[in-house]
Amino acid sequence: MKTMTCKQLGGACDKAFQASTFEELAKLSKQHGMEMFQKQDPEHLEAMKRVMQMMQQPQAMEDWFADKKKEFEALAED
Repeated sequence: MKTMTCKQLGGACDKAFQASTFEELAKLSKQHGMEMFQKQDPEHLEAMKRVMQMMQQPQAMEDWFADKKKEFEALAED
């Protein structure tokens, strides 16, 4: 298992996510983002706005995702 925080994944808080793969971690982060969206958390909404802007440029989004995956893979096991 490896751990990354919401902030490390482009979010707004220190909530930690643990997973064996980056794809699992991304899924947990997405669920957290949906919860924060439902709560209309201002800091998370701002982070979501930045991601939405990045999604307008598919290559930028792919590069960002690849960089985060490399960061995850470089982490030591918990």
